[in-house]
Amino acid sequence: MTRHKIGIIGFGKIARDQHAPAIAASSAFELVGVSDLGSGTVPDGVQGFDGYIEMLKALPEMDAVAICTPPGPRRLIAADCLNAGRHVLLEKPPAATVTEVRDIADRAEKASKVAYASYHAQHNQAVKAAATALAGRSIKRLAVMWKEDLRRWHPGQDWIMAAGGFGIFDPGINALSILTRILPLPIFVSKA
Repeated sequence: MTRHKIGIIGFGKIARDQHAPAIAASSAFELVGVSDLGSGTVPDGVQGFDGYIEMLKALPEMDAVAICTPPGPRRLIAADCLNAGRHVLLEKPPAATVTEVRDIADRAEKASKVAYASYHAQHNQAVKAAATALAGRSIKRLAVMWKEDLRRWHPGQDWIMAAGGFGIFDPGINALSILTRILPLPIFVSKA
């Protein structure tokens, strides 16, 4: 079986804790490159690059990339990767605006490549159970309270609160992704 060659752009906590171990645990994938601005951390046997453009050029055999940077630059990075003929997986949220997400989707379609946004929280077993419990029921009102402690779940990740980091929306988007799986109808936010 041919292993798909994967690169990771942005090798912070989510990439080190989730993406790299998942790739390493699968016989279908091989991590061949990591691009990160200054972490200096690269798994053994994997090529490290300071810039993702350099990685795209140096690894023509690379099939896909996981974009694990802060949200601000993801659209531009995805565009470069798609234009270079790579499939892309984007960490959540995939981009800063719906317009940017549509641009990524359009570019992927034109390039005949896959662009996939990972919303891991909606795949939790409790979410499936909640969706089953709510199926066929009439929901008249809904309130969401998301109490994720940034200091606990994102230690040392100062980019979250920096300009372009999305603040609490980066982890808070988990609540919205869960809602899209639980509720039987589309959701619309009336106030926040």
